[in-house]
Amino acid sequence: MNFALNIQGSPYTSNSLWSALNFAQACLNEGHRIHRVFFYHDAVLVANTLQAPPQDEMNLTSAWQILGQRYELDLCLCVASCLRRGILNDSEAQRFEKTTSNLATGFNISGLGQLIEASLVSDRVISFGA
Repeated sequence: MNFALNIQGSPYTSNSLWSALNFAQACLNEGHRIHRVFFYHDAVLVANTLQAPPQDEMNLTSAWQILGQRYELDLCLCVASCLRRGILNDSEAQRFEKTTSNLATGFNISGLGQLIEASLVSDRVISFGA
């Protein structure tokens, strides 16, 4: 089965990213495919390289990067959500005349069209709300 994931909750005030990570790993272990993971609203905060979670907590950014690299997942972030929360890639930082970018490796910024396309080509879209 082919899945698309839509994640909306904040990395450290909801369980949505943790639940989605476990769901994705279970799907992939069973031989299913994940077409795209779309981070929306506060979920985009997972891609901020400036986060420094406590050492006794799981680093969700690293966990998603590892899963994404291992399975070549498309980890997309909503551009509007990113801009509102200060998550910038190199081109957006230049566009808004900021001195640096802070997008974590393995994630990419895109529009809602990516979520729509994923819903059209996937068998199921699973949403993890706030």
